[in-house]
Amino acid sequence: MTNNAKEQQEKIGQLQVIEHNLQGVLAQKQQFQAQLYEINSALEEIDTSEEVYKILGGVLLKKKKEDIKKELTEKKEIVTIRITTIEKQEKRLQEQAQTIQEALLQEMSAEEKVKQ
Repeated sequence: MTNNAKEQQEKIGQLQVIEHNLQGVLAQKQQFQAQLYEINSALEEIDTSEEVYKILGGVLLKKKKEDIKKELTEKKEIVTIRITTIEKQEKRLQEQAQTIQEALLQEMSAEEKVKQ
């Protein structure tokens, strides 16, 4: 196996690792988006409800509307920040994958030209 072929195999391996990491990041993003949807739904429901309850360790407790709303708003902020962070990580991984793909394509097309 030539040096060039070894380098290409290494790049393909790197690309596979990046793709695997990207899948994990996308799964996390999806989980946080689902949490955000649930929080938004709960906040909407609180606005239309007279009484608000919270489940705590298998026990249903009556809570003040304002307290629950504040708690959900804080959770929403945290989840939104996490989604933003994950999106930055996703973008970075996509850029890395694209750079490696472009380098591989250039090397492969250069080899084709040499063979011809």
